[in-house]
Amino acid sequence: MKNEVIFEKLGIQKITIPLPFRLDHVHCFLVKGATGYTLIDTGLHDEQAKKIWQEKLPGKDVEKIILTHLHPDHTGYAGVLQKQTNAPVYMSEIDAKAMQTIWKEEAIPLLQRDYHTFAVPEQMTEKIIQLIRKTTNIVEPTPNVHQFLRDGETINIGDYTYDIIATPGHAEGLVCLYEPETKVLLSTDHVLPKITPNIAYWFYGEKNPLLSYKTSLEKIKKLDISYVIPSHGEPFEDVYTRIDEIWTHHEERIEKTYDAMKNGITVFDMCDILFPYELSVYDYQFAIGEAVAHMEYVRHEGRCERTIESGVYIYQSLT
Repeated sequence: MKNEVIFEKLGIQKITIPLPFRLDHVHCFLVKGATGYTLIDTGLHDEQAKKIWQEKLPGKDVEKIILTHLHPDHTGYAGVLQKQTNAPVYMSEIDAKAMQTIWKEEAIPLLQRDYHTFAVPEQMTEKIIQLIRKTTNIVEPTPNVHQFLRDGETINIGDYTYDIIATPGHAEGLVCLYEPETKVLLSTDHVLPKITPNIAYWFYGEKNPLLSYKTSLEKIKKLDISYVIPSHGEPFEDVYTRIDEIWTHHEERIEKTYDAMKNGITVFDMCDILFPYELSVYDYQFAIGEAVAHMEYVRHEGRCERTIESGVYIYQSLT
């Protein structure tokens, strides 16, 4: 009942779009205002999203499309919807620029370079590259971003004014949206109720994404929040306890990472330590990035050193 009251007050309609991944859905939002609708995130460019938006959008005047961050499940269908609605697209500048390059062929050599230094076997690298090349089909056409979402500024969504909060970590340009009157946070993928968001190092992004994520969690804890609407899972109330749970998980993983460095270790071998179960090719691209993020966090703390042997990074603890 509380969900219904809050959603109705803010004019929010949750649009759940299936995904063909382990994480099998994404929540997008259609927000009604006095002069039209705001669309927040879009799903992939696939038949599932196409069917759902064809059912939900006819007869609605879409004023703007907001993309909370660059990941395909949030942006893939944006280009199509922009053409259909002629609505301006809003997104952070960092992610808008990255979105124009990361799925392109010219990004592949950068990934190959990094994966070599991470000791990823060539066969696995090629399989991941094949996946990335297929991603082009679910993210194009990319939208034209008309206005950048900037930390500390506000944006009208429906009949309310939301604070734009930059929360890098899961994606460098990820933004959350906070409505101070109702104390509601649209947390996108920054804080999720049941799972921990993937925090990964990518060749195009931050050098210490896990530290950025920690800082972003602390930033959210300073807000007066009574209700959280995430992009995966169900809305929830006690965001402060959930933030503590998430960071405790990462602290445990940081220490596990550090302990595994005593005799020197590569990134790919660290994947087996942090994820001791069978991984698909799809899983490996996230496991590799998350392993690097934790290893780089330890290195920036000054607790390990990174050397290079035959072009491969070796991380070894200092004590």
